[in-house]
Amino acid sequence: MDMNELMKMFKDPQALQRQAQEAQSRMASVTAIGSAGGGMVRITLNGIMEMLSVEIAPEAIDPSDPGMLQDLVRAAHNDAAARVREAMQAEVVRTVGGAGLGNFGSGS
Repeated sequence: MDMNELMKMFKDPQALQRQAQEAQSRMASVTAIGSAGGGMVRITLNGIMEMLSVEIAPEAIDPSDPGMLQDLVRAAHNDAAARVREAMQAEVVRTVGGAGLGNFGSGS
C-alpha cells in the first residue's frame, strides 16, 4: 500500500474501520504455541491473547517442586505471547504497508 492509498483510508473513516475490523478478525484466527522445558510445557494462545490450550508432560509434574512447574508454565506463556506479538506486528505491516510504524509492539 502506498502513501496515497494510506491517506485515502484516513480520509474515509468507514474504510479505515473496515480495515481495522478485518485485521482484528485475522488476528483472532492466529494461533501461537509457546513452550518451555524442552517442550514439557506447551501453551497455545490466539491472536487476542486468549489461552486455547495447556499441555503439561507428566515428567514436568513434581509434587515436591511446584515452583518448577509454575516457572515452566510462565515461560511457555511468555514464549507464546511473544510469538503472538510478532504475528500482530507482521499483520499490521501487511495491512498498513509499514508506513510510519516504528517499533510497534516491541515495547520500545
